[in-house]
Amino acid sequence: MSAPAAPRRASARDHITVLGAREHNLADVDVRLPKDTLTVVTGVSGSGKSSLVFATIAAESQRQLTASFPAFLRHRLPRPERPQAAALRDLTPAVVVDQRPVGANSRSTVGTLTDVHAVLRVLFSRHAAPSAGPSTAYSFNDPAGMCPRCDGLGRTVDLDTDRLVDPALSLNEGAIRLPSVPVGSASWQLYAQSGLFDPDLPVGRFSDEERRLLLHGHGFTVARTSRNGTYRNQYEGLARRFTRLYLNRDHARMNARDRAAAADFTRELPCPQCGGARLNAAALASRLGGRTIADLCALEVGDLIGVLEELEGPAAGVAAEALEQLRRIRGIGLGYLALDRATASLSGGEAQRLKTVRHLGSSLTGLTYIFDEPSTGLHPADVRRLLTLLRALRDQGNTVLVVEHDRDVIAAADHVVDLGPGAGAQGGRVVFEGTPRALAAADTPTGAWLRRPSPLTGRGRTPTGWLAVTGARLHNLAGVDVDVPRGVLTVVTGVAGSGKSTLAARVLPAQHPGTVVVDQAPIAAAPRASVATHLKIMDAVRRLFARANGVDAALFSANSAGACPACSGRGSVRTDLAFMDPVTTVCEACAGGRFGPQALGHRLRGLDIVQVGELSAEEGAAFFTEEAVAAPLRRLVEVGLGHLALGRTLDTLSGGERQRLRLAGRLGASGAVYVVDEPSAGLHMADIAVLLEVFDRLVDAGNTLVVVDHDTDVVRHADWVIDLGPGAGRHGGRVVFAGTPADLLEVRGSATAEHLRAAVGRAA
Repeated sequence: MSAPAAPRRASARDHITVLGAREHNLADVDVRLPKDTLTVVTGVSGSGKSSLVFATIAAESQRQLTASFPAFLRHRLPRPERPQAAALRDLTPAVVVDQRPVGANSRSTVGTLTDVHAVLRVLFSRHAAPSAGPSTAYSFNDPAGMCPRCDGLGRTVDLDTDRLVDPALSLNEGAIRLPSVPVGSASWQLYAQSGLFDPDLPVGRFSDEERRLLLHGHGFTVARTSRNGTYRNQYEGLARRFTRLYLNRDHARMNARDRAAAADFTRELPCPQCGGARLNAAALASRLGGRTIADLCALEVGDLIGVLEELEGPAAGVAAEALEQLRRIRGIGLGYLALDRATASLSGGEAQRLKTVRHLGSSLTGLTYIFDEPSTGLHPADVRRLLTLLRALRDQGNTVLVVEHDRDVIAAADHVVDLGPGAGAQGGRVVFEGTPRALAAADTPTGAWLRRPSPLTGRGRTPTGWLAVTGARLHNLAGVDVDVPRGVLTVVTGVAGSGKSTLAARVLPAQHPGTVVVDQAPIAAAPRASVATHLKIMDAVRRLFARANGVDAALFSANSAGACPACSGRGSVRTDLAFMDPVTTVCEACAGGRFGPQALGHRLRGLDIVQVGELSAEEGAAFFTEEAVAAPLRRLVEVGLGHLALGRTLDTLSGGERQRLRLAGRLGASGAVYVVDEPSAGLHMADIAVLLEVFDRLVDAGNTLVVVDHDTDVVRHADWVIDLGPGAGRHGGRVVFAGTPADLLEVRGSATAEHLRAAVGRAA
């Protein structure tokens, strides 16, 4: 009988090793991350967490994996550059599960994202009666199954022609309301100078034939005269033009301006032919157990599981695969979703969890799963389910790396890496490595906050009035009536899917116009967009330079006349080396400053335009005496972003920094009603404390502030709490509690109350 094998000793290959990482603000970081464990990387916002995990580890793993493919494939795949690091060793293939929108188009649903809809189509094609044919006959994304009236979208968008023109005005006076046809433009000349109409006659006095031509005419050319000459163009009526530009496009892919134009002149209604089911008559006539496939997709996941479990015989065998996936979805707290829910309507947290579900059934091991703030959008009660999911991935033989600030996620880690100690240039260093217990005793900002007591910290302000919300029935709200206090900080909370954002960010503003909503929509992060351009202060800065030097303001734009000619104002030069990795280098001509020598020859109060861009927000607020520039910069300092340089591009900011940048851009009014949706997303505990100080100043200035959030630090600081629930979906949508945080502590049957008691150290 052979002797038992000796226990396996840990080796260097049991770790992912990073040496000399220098991406963004990382200061030659060396770190070893144990494999087959759950590791949390934490630190204040902007400390370098994403730079280490995503821009270094994930990027190099994916780069090396891509390099293993044949050259033909490599040339057609995304080609990340080699990150700035001395060495990365013993990497494993990385699966990045981030919070970017998933399939955000009108044809993507929860069912298509999770592949459950594909299984249901097979189920119906084999066992429903009467059969509509193969599985594609039940797909709303295939001509064989889609409704011919709405092309499988489930809705029709009809043009309201009466809104296209103002009958009281003439064409010369601006009767055409379309923003794409302003008076004097070439498109306006097509109508006003075509000779078809009297441009000085009010449109309401046009004959029926003239009105038909204006709206629907086509198939001929007209002459229009401009200062550059006479041109002949194909005529296109306003209604036909609008249909081409706005209706025959996917609204989810339009920019914000075009979506607004489409909404102003259209009526969106459920398709009259399919009733919103997206499918044709043959697919909707096919039934299984008395239900159509559209009926099943409209059920919440929890209810759909019950229906499929009742199937017997061969049908049950086909449904088993769908049931396995549906149970995973329910297990991570998304049982309230329906398969026909559009993915574009999912929150970042919901989308991230759904993407994770797709990996749970995989039999692959030895991977590195990388998560970006997976607790975002989750109530503390839902974080427990998240931790079960992360541990399941780890226990399958994978390494799980999580960028996170949540106390419960940190406490559940096998290993913690804390970056800091500050943000930007004050961060980028590893200040702690070890267990969660050791971190709680460590002398780091994160350790200090983990040790800090958590009492109720609200000011106890008295409401100055009330905003009544009555009969709210949007989405899952069950006829909610609730009074929102004025002049105080109100936190609307509840489990994920309970109806918080619907109530606060949709119904409240609809019933009380003028409410300022700061929602969760991500800000644009194009490489040329900077902190200053987002705050809309660059035009003012350019005018100041122009007046001080007597030159054109365009000279001080890196996207216009002032651009460095060598790099076209990009600050870097990217060299494509065919089948090899591309290489990006700092432009030698401008040293990364983006401006040419002509622009740099002019100064404002001793600084050139590049030096002004290098000023931090705090320095800029002191440098500029002009309120149009200084006021937005002071608001940036108030939200804890005084370290950001004015010229820093948005694509280099962390998620938490972007969230606060958006908030800073919307502040400034007095006496306003603000609704802020999930402001703690991506923020470290220290950053939340800074944010709460901003909220206090807003309220003390006479504003009403309504915050949708789960974080117990935010709830503890409220003057008033509105708790929705008790569950999600149809099990939520009701007000469980409305009152002070102190009174909430005494409530039983509320998940929020349970976790608030735990946070402040009270017995449950």
